[in-house]
Amino acid sequence: MKNIFLTIASAACMAVVLSSCHKTDVKVDTQLTPEVFPQTPAQFQAVTGSVYVALRSDYTGAYFFSQSHTTDENLLAVFGPDWIDGNRYMELHRHTWTKDNSGVNAVWYYYTNMIGVANQTLSIFKSAPASAAKSSSVAELKTLRAFAFFMGMDSFGNIPLDTLYGTKELQPQATRAQVFNFIESELKASIPYLKTDVTPATYGLVTRHFAYSLLAKMYLNAAVYTGTQRYNDCIAACDQVIGANKYSVEPMASYLQMFYPTNGATTQKEFIFAIPYDASNSSGNLIFARYNLNRNLGIRYGYSGSTAGGYVNPVINESTGNGLANNRPSGPSMTTAEYYAYFNDANDIRNKQWLTGQQYWQDGSPIMVSTTNVGYNQFYTGPNPTAKFVYPLVLSQLTFRPRTGTNSDYDLGRDEIAWNTGYRNNKFLADYTNTINRNQNNDFPVLRYSDILLMKAEAILRGGNATLGATALSLVNQIRANRTTSPALTTLDLEGLYAERVREMAYEGWHRNDMIRFGKYENTYGLGKNNADTYRRIFPIPTSGFQTNSKLQQNPGYPN
Repeated sequence: MKNIFLTIASAACMAVVLSSCHKTDVKVDTQLTPEVFPQTPAQFQAVTGSVYVALRSDYTGAYFFSQSHTTDENLLAVFGPDWIDGNRYMELHRHTWTKDNSGVNAVWYYYTNMIGVANQTLSIFKSAPASAAKSSSVAELKTLRAFAFFMGMDSFGNIPLDTLYGTKELQPQATRAQVFNFIESELKASIPYLKTDVTPATYGLVTRHFAYSLLAKMYLNAAVYTGTQRYNDCIAACDQVIGANKYSVEPMASYLQMFYPTNGATTQKEFIFAIPYDASNSSGNLIFARYNLNRNLGIRYGYSGSTAGGYVNPVINESTGNGLANNRPSGPSMTTAEYYAYFNDANDIRNKQWLTGQQYWQDGSPIMVSTTNVGYNQFYTGPNPTAKFVYPLVLSQLTFRPRTGTNSDYDLGRDEIAWNTGYRNNKFLADYTNTINRNQNNDFPVLRYSDILLMKAEAILRGGNATLGATALSLVNQIRANRTTSPALTTLDLEGLYAERVREMAYEGWHRNDMIRFGKYENTYGLGKNNADTYRRIFPIPTSGFQTNSKLQQNPGYPN
């Protein structure tokens, strides 16, 4: 579906072929030597693709979990013995993780691996003759590597500045401010050589607009990263994207379609940079429907081949009908009451990304589910516990009200009541085009134009100088005019700006970043999250980090 991935996927093989050229005592049996390859733009792009593959590998997996499940946006509950997984998800939600948390280890590996692949690819380019294609590709690689360093700096604080391939010398950690300065310098040096076109040919590739957008993120959070405010620099970076006139706010009528499995290069007005996902490829996947879709909604949303066959409005879990199959999503993820409270405008299209309350078939008839009395409520004590029980599917709001008899106050139970607890995000609509596996074709936006407008508005509210005739209020209303039919805002403060970020950027991987900047990361929310330790604004250096680099020192607050 996503043709761009065909180019990217071939790159890993290219990188392996070329890396073998470092062995000078081996006879060369290929024409693809460093002296002649890469040279053309297409050849450089093919080799650069290996870094895109590394980026794609776990961005919507472990990295997304670390940015979303550690906030009030999302949590993955326990259902009896299901989804305990060594308490990794409960630790993320309750801010009780240690250096041995498997999710923290996965994020460390993810960003360091991406840096390693980028370093290796840059080493391949060294022997290539100077050309405009080489300069552009080196800038592209360094921008991708800068993004990897940004993810590491944002998540772990002080990290090593590993920039060389093939060296055995261990690098000590640089300070967060030093890493910030390095990323800034790399992006600024790369910008003149990056592509400026916004076409299907550049979709899924970093451009100059990506670099300015990442700089805006850096500057907006500079007070967090370095202790020094840089709001005017944030505004200037945003203005570079705005002034390019390449992007616009998606209209209300097509807002939801931005995130559908049919999205892509020809449908986007807002995506400054997106990761193209292809359900047919196994090198990194987007499988949000597996986690976010209630397990009784597989047929309703065409999940992984679920089908109603020829049976009209089937009762879920009954076998009657021609080809009826409810391939159940796992459905363990949900949002908190605290987060969902921000979706309080009935006229806002963004409310429709949520699955809440009673669920219906496309024709408006209620979805019914068949089970037994004890299947519906494991604590049922009435007569005939195994008798058939059919009920209308209603999703209830998550509240911190532990059920008597469950294993813990993080355990919702193992019955229909438990599985139907929690409002679910369906922004990245289950991929009804894929009947083979649970992988989705939905491309995932990393940086989006509405985020640029919100960042500029926030920087102005925090003391930056308004530019281009725009105010914080006008910028936010520019977005809202395309999201709700309610009247425009007449006033705006930081709390209102935060609320708008919650509504606009839900489930796009930026909420941890936002909560920390707004001082809300230590709030109490969800299923018993009440830990207010501020040192948890960064993760511990994981066990795997110490196993590969003895020069590392643990972050403050965490035991070695």
